[in-house]
Amino acid sequence: MSQTRIANVWRSSRMIEMYGMMDVGIKRSHNEDAIALLPSHGLAVLADGMGGHNAGEVASNLAVETIARFIRKHLDRLRDPASSESATSQLLADAVREANLKVFDMARSRPECSGMGTTVVASLFSGDRLISAHVGDSRMYRLRGEYLTLVTEDHSLVHEQMKRGLLTPIDAHHSRARNIVTRAVGIAPDIEPDIHTHEVNRGDLYLICSDGLTDVVPDEAIRLTMLEYGHQLDHTAKELINLAKDAGGPDNIAIVLIRTHAPFERKRGLIARLIR
Repeated sequence: MSQTRIANVWRSSRMIEMYGMMDVGIKRSHNEDAIALLPSHGLAVLADGMGGHNAGEVASNLAVETIARFIRKHLDRLRDPASSESATSQLLADAVREANLKVFDMARSRPECSGMGTTVVASLFSGDRLISAHVGDSRMYRLRGEYLTLVTEDHSLVHEQMKRGLLTPIDAHHSRARNIVTRAVGIAPDIEPDIHTHEVNRGDLYLICSDGLTDVVPDEAIRLTMLEYGHQLDHTAKELINLAKDAGGPDNIAIVLIRTHAPFERKRGLIARLIR
């Protein structure tokens, strides 16, 4: 199955560079991951859907479309230069909650979508800060210099067991329960996303990805790949996807890469596009 490119390298006022790519993998017949990139707004969203009869695909696409639309509609909240970091965090959290309601309502109203849900990782730049919101076990990493840091915490059963000392990381990796999430968008009428603020340095490289990558590719291999190819985001994405497929490609693989060049500033009149 050939790779599906979601976006070319985009620049926004020399501030950030974004690239996204998805691949169905080796063993899946259809894609349940989704990506939205709005570089002019400083927004990137990734979702990994779940549910039978292609409902996972419905959930993930609905989630990323809803979040992107919500941010574009309500971005005036942040037009004031005095807008606080908390206002940006609140806007992103509200967008994820709106997506949760949309997915939940569709799951209730359409029998073929019953029980569907999705993970979400959304990132929104503001000045020299990056605000992230996440639900589920999709991840965000930051490469700064030679150091790769996982900046999200999996909402998964095995992660909860590791925190309680019931599993070692090796046990968790081989556990049959490793793909059971403890929090997902669309499963219940209310959701509380994890919201974090990250200080951004010039040259930071962020990776947002679905578990189709991280379930089969170790963090060290991800780090080395980002170090070697990070100057070309499209090449980096291809190499990461190839690593996952070489390891069996049991799941869909979604990649978003974001390179920072300068503090992000929003300007009126910029045209945003939703990439599906």
